[in-house]
Amino acid sequence: MVILGGSGDLTRRKLIPALYRLSQNRMIPAGFTIIGMSRSPMSDDEYRNMLRTWVDKDSGNPSDPETWNAFAQGIYYLSADYHNPAIYGELKRLLQTRDKIRRAGGNRIYYLATAPSDYANIIRNLGENGMNREFTDGVGWIRAIIEKPFGRDLKSAQELNQVVSSVFHEGQVYRIDHYLGKETVQNILVFRFANEIFEPIWNRQFIDHVQITAAEDIGVGTRGAYYEEAGALRDMVQNHILQLLALVAMEPPPDFSPDAVRSEKAKVLRSIRAFTLEDVHRFSVRAQYGPGFIGGKEARGYREETGVAAESRTETFAAIRFSVDNWRWADVPFYIRTGKNLAKRVTEIAVVFQPTPHFIFRQAPATRVESNVLAFRIQPDEGITLKTMVKLPGQALEMRPVNMDFRYGSTFGPHLADAYERLLLDCMLGDPTLFNRIDSVESAWSLMQPFVDVWGADRSRPILQYASGSWGPAQADELLAREKRSWRPL
Repeated sequence: MVILGGSGDLTRRKLIPALYRLSQNRMIPAGFTIIGMSRSPMSDDEYRNMLRTWVDKDSGNPSDPETWNAFAQGIYYLSADYHNPAIYGELKRLLQTRDKIRRAGGNRIYYLATAPSDYANIIRNLGENGMNREFTDGVGWIRAIIEKPFGRDLKSAQELNQVVSSVFHEGQVYRIDHYLGKETVQNILVFRFANEIFEPIWNRQFIDHVQITAAEDIGVGTRGAYYEEAGALRDMVQNHILQLLALVAMEPPPDFSPDAVRSEKAKVLRSIRAFTLEDVHRFSVRAQYGPGFIGGKEARGYREETGVAAESRTETFAAIRFSVDNWRWADVPFYIRTGKNLAKRVTEIAVVFQPTPHFIFRQAPATRVESNVLAFRIQPDEGITLKTMVKLPGQALEMRPVNMDFRYGSTFGPHLADAYERLLLDCMLGDPTLFNRIDSVESAWSLMQPFVDVWGADRSRPILQYASGSWGPAQADELLAREKRSWRPL
């Protein structure tokens, strides 16, 4: 695996800890080799020592010397300017040399963990040096993992796709979305299609609406400059949240083959009603966090963060109402919200069922029957909850809602594989099921383009503010209230 961006934040926080744990659990072969590439000058040993500190910090404990030594034997470093074409010839020679020493079988993964602006240049240079060609000169399979964001809008995504497809065929390209590697996200498909009792009621006749929340209780931290370019729409909605929506709304595929699953997800994205410029104002809310308190501690506003413009109009919160125009979901709204510096860190999909058509318990004193809710908790405390109404013990007929809970931690133990562990291993095994296909990426950007256009051009009205530690602006509540619904308490 060649990690371009080998000393960057993603490599430090996610990639190296995930690869180490795979090695620790003997999920990758002894000859597995990492070549880190970045601009910083350092030797192989200096790079290995740096990576070990990252692994130790991630686990909170010193790494096991025997496991680390075996893992570190396959780590090498190449100081590189990605814009220098000559460096790719040097990389090619290094790969050939290490492949013979480590007996890696000629199989290669290029992981693009750089700034997105470097993607096209890197891919072109890999192609011009013949590093995309499989099964030639002792080379086995070749795959490229591309991190999000995959483009900044529809036009840039299409341009990047043209570059990628001119160098790699689609079967070599793995567009990664780490949300799809989370256990509960994968369990949506099993829960729907391996349990007979749910699929017959998974439609407009029984489901009132769906809510998807991806909330963080932290701000942008040191990533202010990046977030100024991204915002909540590009950072979360276009990729993570639309993928979650597609998994909930997709039709049953004929089998669990990668293309069958990805084709059904792509159909959903094409079925989502397109937004006019007027719809953007009517069916969405965007806002930016201001000062407040989170967990009893004072939190500063977004415009006070490092790297953020004093008059920034970048959204840190977005709420949108989607409609899926097909027979299964006609008239069932999908409400999504995501934001930073909110009251709690939680990502959840809530399927809210229709209320009972006729209430027979009229003699029950002041009883309010709540709708059944099936909630998939993606983070933290991954699991699934079903809310039902039950009778309280005693002579009187009183009812209250209770939750039937399934928690991964209590059922299967606390040590779940990290999403990157699963996705990296899937790429090595050649399984693209949980990776995004080119048509889904472009469909998602087509849906988001009106928001990019309107939010980027609308300078006439000030961007809404919400207090850090709240659940966002009041207008997000009004988005549901005008249809006599409300956000689920989390």
